[in-house]
Amino acid sequence: MSEPHHIIIVGGGAGGLELATRLGGRLGRRKRASITLVDRNRTHVWKPLLHEVAAGSMDIHAHQLDYLAQARWHHFIFCCGALESLDRWRHKITVAPALDEGGVEVIPRRVLRYDTLVLAIGSVTNSFGVSGVAEHAFSLDSADEADRFQGRLVNACLRANYRGSADRSSHLHVVIVGGGATGVELAAELHNTARVLAAYGLENIDPERYVRLSLVNADARILAQLPERISEATAGILGELGVEVLNGEQVVEVTPREVRTKSGKSLPADLTVWAAGIKGADFLGGLGGLETNRLNQFVVTPTLQTTRDPDIFAIGDCAACPWDGHAVPVPPRAQAAHQQASHLFNTIIGRRMRGAPLKPFRYRDFGSLVSLGEYSTVGSLMGFLSGKSLRVEGWFARLMYLSLYKLHLLALHGLLGVALDTLARFLKRGTEPRVKLH
Repeated sequence: MSEPHHIIIVGGGAGGLELATRLGGRLGRRKRASITLVDRNRTHVWKPLLHEVAAGSMDIHAHQLDYLAQARWHHFIFCCGALESLDRWRHKITVAPALDEGGVEVIPRRVLRYDTLVLAIGSVTNSFGVSGVAEHAFSLDSADEADRFQGRLVNACLRANYRGSADRSSHLHVVIVGGGATGVELAAELHNTARVLAAYGLENIDPERYVRLSLVNADARILAQLPERISEATAGILGELGVEVLNGEQVVEVTPREVRTKSGKSLPADLTVWAAGIKGADFLGGLGGLETNRLNQFVVTPTLQTTRDPDIFAIGDCAACPWDGHAVPVPPRAQAAHQQASHLFNTIIGRRMRGAPLKPFRYRDFGSLVSLGEYSTVGSLMGFLSGKSLRVEGWFARLMYLSLYKLHLLALHGLLGVALDTLARFLKRGTEPRVKLH
């Protein structure tokens, strides 16, 4: 018998995990191919929800998915470790050793052979070379970083409550750099967190006034990628919540206690979150001789194949994918990763495994939605009949926003699994605090 086709997917984010799950169910179950998912972490959390983890409105431990369990249920192999090197000529990758919290080696270095390699490594925060970002600012690149920020926030409120009335005039200054969806959503969620914390024994301070939120944005308006009317509506809501929005301010330095801008402003900052942009990880530049752009994203053809190797594909945030009729690549959104994973699944099982020519990927922009926590949800949806974007807000927009996460879960667990999970979370809500308290 011939050896099965070896498919390796590097990166267990939205696109990578969905692709591994579907390929495992179709090819792995029938032993038609060997599917391996490689990721440095052991668990998966949907990245668009990390702002809720950071604010404490979502418990990371209740929403993370174990890669080993998913692999067992869906007939693929999970390999824990970071991609270390790529040998395109021998069709091999090297996976770095997996270490525990103390730096002790758990799993040694491994070399894996592939016939088809899919790079779905995602993105990291782009600091744009600003001094002090790496040392003094939190990013929302990972669930661990978001959870660490949330712990620092709660601890600061607990300390202030313990000090009592003597320090009623003090404030916790939180500065969020970046006026995109992540920064805006985090600002609204943090305001809600501060308000809810008051109900859990913080009788000596008013957390709603104690936490001072500032949103620093280099563009002329927040949510610059959305229509101006939506940007203005969102700015109005943030203003009502007491969030200070500073547009047209470029940050030039982050210190342990301040954020300084090019115009000369100095903002007090006990906690700083950097959400000003993304790029590919530095090690992707020149990996295996593959072509990358200035943001360390792999340049791919319309079929999602890398330009210098047809056996290697790239999807999600790490790929600079052509977008028909646009001068810019497909935007780094969860919906793009989902569509690319679905396209590549059909490509592999329907064409590549049979040696047939591959079809190009066509991205459909369904619009953008921004959640402002319990206060509102706003955004625009594409009307494919009219060809125009439609403004949505309120409960309908919130329902559409929540459906994006449910679609991700549906791809991972199926209809029955999502229905049971939704019911279980609904029944458990009455026994849990509304924010994470530790």
